[in-house]
Amino acid sequence: MTALDQAERPAASVSPALFAVTTFASAGLVFMVQPMVAKLVLPLLGGSSSVWNTSIAFFQTALLVGYGYAHLLQKVRSVRIQALVHVAALLAAALALPLRVTELLGEPSSVYPSLWLLGVLAVSIGAPFAILSATAPLVQAWHARTVHAETGAEPYVLYAASNLGSLLALLAYPALVEPLATLRGQTVGWSAGYVAFVMLMATLALFVSRARAAAITAPAAGLAPAPTWPQRAIWVGLAAIPSSLMLGVTTHITTDVASAPFLWVIPLALYLATFIIAFSSKPIISQETTLLLQAAAVVACAAMLPFKSMNFPLQMFVHLTAFFLTALMCHQALVARRPDPAHLTEFYLWMSFGGVVGGAFNAFLAPVLFNNVWEYPLVLALACLARPGLGPIEPWRWATLVIGAAAAAIAPVVALRMGMDAELKAVVFGLLGVSTVCAFLIRRRMIVFFGAVVVLSISAEAIGDRVDVRQSWRSFFGVLRQSEMPAPRMEGQLRMLSHGTTLHGAQAQNPKYMCRPLVYYAPETPIGQVFTHEVQAARPLTVGAVGLGTGAVAAYTRPGDRLTFFEIDPLVIRLATDPKHFSYTTTCARGKIDYVLGDARLTLAKQPAGAFDILLIDAFSSDAVPAHLLTVEAMKGYLSKLKPDGVLIVHLSNRNLELRSPAMAVAEAAGGFALIQRHSPAKDSPPLWESAEDALIVTRSLAALAPYEADGRWSQTDPTVTRPWTDDYTNLPGAMYAEMKMKWPWLP
Repeated sequence: MTALDQAERPAASVSPALFAVTTFASAGLVFMVQPMVAKLVLPLLGGSSSVWNTSIAFFQTALLVGYGYAHLLQKVRSVRIQALVHVAALLAAALALPLRVTELLGEPSSVYPSLWLLGVLAVSIGAPFAILSATAPLVQAWHARTVHAETGAEPYVLYAASNLGSLLALLAYPALVEPLATLRGQTVGWSAGYVAFVMLMATLALFVSRARAAAITAPAAGLAPAPTWPQRAIWVGLAAIPSSLMLGVTTHITTDVASAPFLWVIPLALYLATFIIAFSSKPIISQETTLLLQAAAVVACAAMLPFKSMNFPLQMFVHLTAFFLTALMCHQALVARRPDPAHLTEFYLWMSFGGVVGGAFNAFLAPVLFNNVWEYPLVLALACLARPGLGPIEPWRWATLVIGAAAAAIAPVVALRMGMDAELKAVVFGLLGVSTVCAFLIRRRMIVFFGAVVVLSISAEAIGDRVDVRQSWRSFFGVLRQSEMPAPRMEGQLRMLSHGTTLHGAQAQNPKYMCRPLVYYAPETPIGQVFTHEVQAARPLTVGAVGLGTGAVAAYTRPGDRLTFFEIDPLVIRLATDPKHFSYTTTCARGKIDYVLGDARLTLAKQPAGAFDILLIDAFSSDAVPAHLLTVEAMKGYLSKLKPDGVLIVHLSNRNLELRSPAMAVAEAAGGFALIQRHSPAKDSPPLWESAEDALIVTRSLAALAPYEADGRWSQTDPTVTRPWTDDYTNLPGAMYAEMKMKWPWLP
């Protein structure tokens, strides 16, 4: 367009900047509330990736409802009436404020956790979230009916502003909001932000209602042809793939690679970034460049996906790059197929529906259909069908496909029949490399490229890491794996139970060592020291343990003792009580063993006061830390359940979080008397005989602590290092940074 053309354009009667600011603000509120509600609700269900996936599926569904509302509102011919209706809807949704978690649905359900979570989210935040979500398509539609009608300016670029607001809010929460504000301050602040946004929206509505009459009364559609059903189906498919992959790569990384708090932020941030790039007026990555890089990333990801012991930073880079470029490819294809602005809201409605389809598949169907995270490689391969290239396939591409498939077929034969020593390993990886290069060379023809990626994925999976996983199970709370390894010094096999990447217990299979607690619970560890000391008492003991694992502490019980496990996952109870898997709670236990299902803090609260001689809180070794179990209020509850001379043990070992400092501060603030121990295993101990361990013991009186003060292995605590966590304030980012600083002292 020439400068003269631009000069002849009439000025818009409503400032385009006001549209952009309104869209930006609504998106910021939408994405600020998601981690905030997660902080309120998710710890009650263990905080696993499935909990996050279900929450994302809910928010995607609420987004669809909001987009549906925006589309229906476009049936009203007058923009003035639309504006009045939307402001009224925002005010009605404000009745759900201040932001809080509803108690109408009772306590969390371990039997139907998805339904409970969806219900709580719907009642607590559903209405404000859906109405806020409607702002982006609605404001763009008003832009099309006013500014676009007057000047020809493209309304779709506002979607980039919307996602920029979402991205900044998402990154601001763990970096600034959570460390600096209490939970009440966050909820009140968000509620105030909502009220301020209503005023901003009312201002825009006022200006829009005063826009030129011709623009206000112009029909919303009719001049442009309506989208066809094949077009709508393509929109849905192109939106569903990135949505599914976002959840799939998050689950894969946290289950099979390594888990750490806030890892879910990275895929979601990349997902939003692809929208910003794709919908911007001048994308920084062209569609042609995206297709080239996406092909390279996908074949690399398919080849290395099963090799979970490979270099962690390299794995993260390849997985996230493949996801980012695939999502960008799909979103750029969506933009290329966008309709005339007259059908803008319908476009966003179907795009939102695709997001729901992808999210619901991962959150609800995949855990039922698969015993592992198979949805991620499955959708990654299917995404290749979204590439262009349906033309005739040249003979050389067929030949390349055959060569690649032959190399992929030979590789697992060599690996499985001839072994994987150094020389053969080079041969196997060389064959996989040939298959990878062949797949990349035929990338311009979608069907053969898809076939090459599928064959490569199957071959790599057949070779994979040769971990002796005997069985794998999947529930709402994550993936559990039972594996075995030889233990020569324990004269047999060692059976292990892992949840994602975290070891939850082990048991020797030789009867000579079968009833010896191992790993965190060995007699040499702090937990084992307390049990060894307390069972010397003549009286029967009443013991509570939050977190079951393999049930190793049951081996310490004597006739007359009573041990109650508080566990949130029914699958863990089933495995720990079945002697075919682990026998600590059956063959080894001498006392009575009970099980209470549900969130530990809620179920412990129902126990009688002064009931326990020992109370073990063992819920922090996983990477999804239930921070609500490590607050001053929670600690006071634990101490109230102890007998006057009882001992509380808090297991604080964690790969990514420094939990000792907040735990020491919490014990002091709760009125307890505490000691701490950092245990290192003996250098000559067999693998998993014992493990490194951080543990805090807390008592109601100094007299109960005296025997441990006399033991030189226990040290005095320092409750002044950090601020104690409360139900209103926790700081997981700070705990993660403190742990990083211990590993890398050069950090500021």
